[in-house]
Amino acid sequence: MRTHPLKSAAAVHLREHASLYVFVIVLFLMGVIFGAIVVNSLSFSQKQDLYYYLTQFFGQVSKDNLASAHDIFRQSYMHNVKYIALMWVLGISVIGLPIIFVLLFLKGVVVGFTVGFLVSQMSWKGFLLSFVSVMPQNVVVIPLMIVMGVVSISFSLQMVRHQFMKRPHGPVFPLVMRYAAAMALTAVGLLISSTIEAYVSPLLMKQAVKWVVNIILIII
Repeated sequence: MRTHPLKSAAAVHLREHASLYVFVIVLFLMGVIFGAIVVNSLSFSQKQDLYYYLTQFFGQVSKDNLASAHDIFRQSYMHNVKYIALMWVLGISVIGLPIIFVLLFLKGVVVGFTVGFLVSQMSWKGFLLSFVSVMPQNVVVIPLMIVMGVVSISFSLQMVRHQFMKRPHGPVFPLVMRYAAAMALTAVGLLISSTIEAYVSPLLMKQAVKWVVNIILIII
């Protein structure tokens, strides 16, 4: 049975960049761990302030006072596309290679801090709320960012070889076109994550908050 061209290309890509994927995933996980550790370094007053804003937010969720799904979708998509586009541009610039590592690490820090704070302050309730509010869209966003990070790093390294190594290389234009196609495909994939964040996550959060909001208000 013949293999689909896209599956074949994906398999070749993963095989050629396996070590880079391992490095990027480990870097992201280090960011997650660091973000969770930062939670424990916060002072009591800082935790109280964050917890206050958090309960205010969940109170708004329970009253269905969130922004419209369209606005959430637009804001989520623009934020994620800008983040990915920045990595793409840094890959072209070559000198921006270290910043790509920083961006991937920071994404891990944000996820780790968010989940870590919810769990540390609300135990199992925090885990439930993080599961319905953070995880759904990030199941799509994180893999896309990792793939774009690897593609950007790989492209940047290829540009370095073209510029500074004297061995003959193939034309640069096909590399640039493939790099642009990767950005376009990632941008399309982010439509899925933004749809989840705008139309699915709020419904899940509302149901979860209904279960725990009374307990939260009693604690306050």
